[in-house]
Amino acid sequence: MLPTRPLGTTGPAVSALGLGCMGMSALYGEADRAESLATLHAALEAGVTLLDTGDFYGMGHNELLIGEALRTAPAALRERALTSVKFGALRTVEGGFTGYDGRPAAVKNFAAYSLQRLGTDHIDVYRIARVDPDVPIEETVGAIAELVEAGHVRHIGLSEVGADTLRRAAAVAPIADLQIEYSLVSRGIEEKILPAARELGIGVTAYGVLSRGLISGHFTRDRALAPGDFRGMSPRFQGENLHRNLDLVDRLRAVAEAKGVSVAQTAIAWVLAQGDDIVPLVGARTRARLTEALGALDVTLDAADLAAIEEAVPAGAAAGERYPAAQMAHLDSEH
Repeated sequence: MLPTRPLGTTGPAVSALGLGCMGMSALYGEADRAESLATLHAALEAGVTLLDTGDFYGMGHNELLIGEALRTAPAALRERALTSVKFGALRTVEGGFTGYDGRPAAVKNFAAYSLQRLGTDHIDVYRIARVDPDVPIEETVGAIAELVEAGHVRHIGLSEVGADTLRRAAAVAPIADLQIEYSLVSRGIEEKILPAARELGIGVTAYGVLSRGLISGHFTRDRALAPGDFRGMSPRFQGENLHRNLDLVDRLRAVAEAKGVSVAQTAIAWVLAQGDDIVPLVGARTRARLTEALGALDVTLDAADLAAIEEAVPAGAAAGERYPAAQMAHLDSEH
């Protein structure tokens, strides 16, 4: 069994690392279905209990994949698994994003489809992926609270919201966790959002802990990205930004090698070290990457290690925003 951490003061205890499943269905080029299922099973067997997805990842493909993995897993592992689902993103047939829908009727509609695809009778943590600017967060959270009361959802989460929105939402119903990007190169939550979450007893599930592979130690300067790979549009992977960011990775690599661990393990261990109320989500698409990521749980960073990491990758050192401008505009956490 893996060590566990609580999702806030009202949420469940989950494995100290969760598995972010998006890349098995979308945004990083083609994925190997058989390897994806094998990785999901390997994660469950290793003691990972938190599986994170979104109903819009591959237009439902990811939920169907997780549903298949759960259905074909041993009963004991299936019963320990917890699903964390994001909803609300509106898509086109061509794969574009056209906004977010947080109306109460839409919330319940999205949930009904997710339950069918996952093949479960409840969702453990349910959250809107981005705040709908046309619907007060109180109404969206209130609708999820009604799903909790009906037994269809166990806990309420939020995603990419700022401190003020976090407080408004928590005034409506208990919030288990906030899912938000947090890594060595994305530390914006430290000033206001993380303190507010801690004040309110809300946990953090941190995605992007390897910045979409950028600080994994595996991304090379001459790597050709597949068509449809999100990173082809990400500012941090463009031109001079990429070279500057990989310079940071080279500096981090020196710290990792001195400690006898991988770059990815060092980056994940850094997030783990920021507090027991933070659960990193690792986006492993293969069993090899999963094994490497789980090794971060065996890495202990002392004060000297943390200082060396801080020197190698200071706060604010990354070149480029974490999303293209149009997507940054949808982030309540950035306003």
